[in-house]
Amino acid sequence: MASPALALRPRDDTLADLLHRLGDIPPERVLLYPYPGTATEDDLIRLLDIDKRICDLVDGVLVEKYMGWQESIIAMLMGGKLLTYLDRKDLGIVAGADGPVRLRLGLVRFPDVCFVSWRRLGTDVLPDDSISKVIPELAIEVLSKSNTPREIELKLMEYFAAGVLLVWVIDPRTETAEVHTSPAKKKHVGPDGVLEGGRILPGFRLVLKELFARARRRKRK
Repeated sequence: MASPALALRPRDDTLADLLHRLGDIPPERVLLYPYPGTATEDDLIRLLDIDKRICDLVDGVLVEKYMGWQESIIAMLMGGKLLTYLDRKDLGIVAGADGPVRLRLGLVRFPDVCFVSWRRLGTDVLPDDSISKVIPELAIEVLSKSNTPREIELKLMEYFAAGVLLVWVIDPRTETAEVHTSPAKKKHVGPDGVLEGGRILPGFRLVLKELFARARRRKRK
C-alpha cells in the first residue's frame, strides 16, 4: 500500500488538484480517513452499513454524497412512478440512492435512482452483491446544493463509458430536467415538459409539473 505521503501522487500535488479532479466539489465532502488514494470498496461498504454514510469511491477517494430532504422526496417519487410502471410491464428492477454500482474498477457511484432490465441482469433472481456489477440502462441524478456542474459532467462521462444508455438530471430548484443520451447530447425539459422512457421504458411518461406538485402539500377540496 502506498504511504500517505505518496498516495495523492502523481495525479494530485495539492488539495486543490484533488478537488478539481473530483469535479470542483466542496472539500468537506472528501473523507480523509482512509487517506485519499487508499480507500477501498470494503471501506465504502463499512461506511454504508455501519455509519449509514453514502460515499462514492473514485480511484481510492471516498466522496460523501449529500442528499437533502427535498432531493430525497423527489427521488422517492420518481422511484415510485417507475415501480408503478414496472408493475404493469415487468421489464426489470429499480434501485434507490443507497444502491452502489461499480462503473469500472476503482469507481463506484450511487445514482439517486436507477433502472436495470432483466435482460441485463441475466437472471430472474435479485443479486445479493453488496455492490452491483450490472450497469443500469437508466440513471437518475437529483441535483443538491453541493453538486457542481463539473461533477455532473464527470458523472455523465462515467455513466456512458460504463454502458448506461439514458441519464435524467433533475433540478428541484427550477423544477426542470435534462435528458442525456450521451455526454455531449442532451435535451432540456422545462417545468411543463414530460420525461419519456423511449426504447428503455416504452410508454413511460412522467409529467414534471405533476412530479413537483406531488412533493408539495395537496390542497383540500
